[in-house]
Formats: sequence, structure tokens, C-alpha cells
Amino acid sequence: MAGANSELVKYTSAADSEFLYYGHCKCINNVPATPDGKPTPGIITRTALRLADIPFLIVDAGSKIKPSIPYISFSGRPGDDIRNGVAVQLNDVKKLYDYGYTLGVQLAKTNDLVVVGESIAGGTTTALGVMMALGIDAKFKVSSSMPNNPHRLKNSVVSEAMDMAEIHYGDLKENPFRAISLFGDPMMPSVAGIASGVVTSGSKIMLAGGTQMCAVAAILTSLHQPLNNISIGTTRYIAEDCFSNVVDLVKSVSSEIPIFSCDLHLAESVKPGLQAFAKGYVKEGVGAGGISITSMLKSNGRINGSILLKAIEEEYEVVVEKVLLK
Repeated sequence: MAGANSELVKYTSAADSEFLYYGHCKCINNVPATPDGKPTPGIITRTALRLADIPFLIVDAGSKIKPSIPYISFSGRPGDDIRNGVAVQLNDVKKLYDYGYTLGVQLAKTNDLVVVGESIAGGTTTALGVMMALGIDAKFKVSSSMPNNPHRLKNSVVSEAMDMAEIHYGDLKENPFRAISLFGDPMMPSVAGIASGVVTSGSKIMLAGGTQMCAVAAILTSLHQPLNNISIGTTRYIAEDCFSNVVDLVKSVSSEIPIFSCDLHLAESVKPGLQAFAKGYVKEGVGAGGISITSMLKSNGRINGSILLKAIEEEYEVVVEKVLLK
């Protein structure tokens, strides 16, 4: 789980991807979870995908550890620390965007709605950096996978990176690729490219996530892409988080982009590990909110938050509790 264990962080994306396919992981022994049972949000995503029979693909844009599954590769390199001068090589940013655009065009041919999620550790800090460079005041508004949101640490990291690059707030408003190169990560141009390809081809796209998808939306706005078929889908644990402000962030990016949230009733769960989502832990990730919303839409109301909760608890018993008992 992102941020919970520094040694396991590099395995997060690969483990989440494997879990979505198999219901277990191959690159690590167990499903990503903290020692006390707080699981990856992928448990929500996998449950919603299964209930609504939603097809999915995994795209590798630069993961350090490659998952043992069938996946689409953008041949991207892992991002670097934004304080080291360059996070993503500019040529890689352009390539990832172009590859994403090409995939988005193809996805739009067979789907009227494409939903894109992410699994990337440390992504809210890079999102903060890119949005600040693009002129979006995101300080103290970005979310965190932990209840004690380390805003001052994130602000400090971004400030250090901007000072090194001699970039000030809003300097790169019309140069989003350079903003990504200096302060972003490989996910951003990849998802922005997919979104551009989808909407240019006439289909709709839902950016499934919180802060990081706000950064993608800001990139699309800076690129002057049409926004009428773009939305953001997340969980209520992000939308109503009192230690961040994703709703205000989206409004700052564009009034044209709606944000939707779903209530998964995890506060009512009998599983403490799932209750934790409603107490400020994890909250979102792996497209959990957007995929849950999509499962409700696809089922024409057959699936709701309460039905999802029961199914998530059943999945939790199999992949977390039984493992913890071993």
C-alpha cells in the first residue's frame, strides 16, 4: 500500500495489477495491506469489476517492477525524485502522451465510456508540483493515503524542486509537458494521452481517482483539449475529506468538469480494515471510486453501495483475513 512501507512501495503497482487479474499477487507474498489489515483499494476495484462484469486492461507506463500478467507496455522508464532536477525526460513525456493518445483512439472504437484509474506511490506530491507549475493553487488541498495528511512535507518537497528548476507558480501554464518533466510522473502524460484520444474520437472518459486525476485534468486544460466529455469519479472518502479539498481543486481547474463520488458504506462494515477507509486511511486508488460508480451505472441500479459493501467484505475475508490467520 502506497506510503505504508517504504520497502514495498516499488511493488505497489505490480501487486495491484496482479491482484485485479488473479485475486492474489505474484510479485509479493500477500495482497498489499498493512499489518493490521488495511487493504489496497484494489479490493474495491476488483469487486466492482467482477460484479458488473466490466472488462479491463493494465497499462504499464513506467513501473519499476513489472507485473506477471498480460499488459500493454508504453516502454516508459520509472519517474525520478522531482528534487533531482528532472522527474521524467521530456522526450519520454511526449512519447507517453502519444502512446496514450493512440490507445485512447482504439479504446473509443469499442467503448462509449472509458474509465482510467492509477496505482502509483507518492502521486499526490507530483500532482501538487504539476498543478502549482500550471497555476493551480493546490497547497493544502491535495489528499493523502494516511489520515494525518503531511501537507507541509509535500509543500516543502515541491518548493525545493521548483527552486532548483527556477520555476515559479504558474510559469508553465502553457507548457504542461515541461511541468510534467520537472515535477510529474509517467502516469500523468499516459492518462492525459488516453483521455485526449478517447474524447477526440467522440467517446466519454471518467478519470477515476482524486488529486492525481485533478492534475491530469489540469494538463488537459493546459493543452486546450475539449472537456465536455470528461468527468472525475471518486469515493466519498476523498470528496468529503476535511484534510484536503478535491472538489475545490476540480473547480479551480475547470468548471466544465463534473466530479462524482460514491458511498460504499464502509463505515458500516463489520471489518475494521474496511472501516479504516472511512476513518481517513487509503480512501481511494486503483480506480476504486470511478469503477464503483461505473458498476452502478452499468447494472442500471441493480448494484448499489450496500450490495458492493457486502461483496467487498466477502472478498476481504478471502484475500486478507485468511492470509492474516496463516
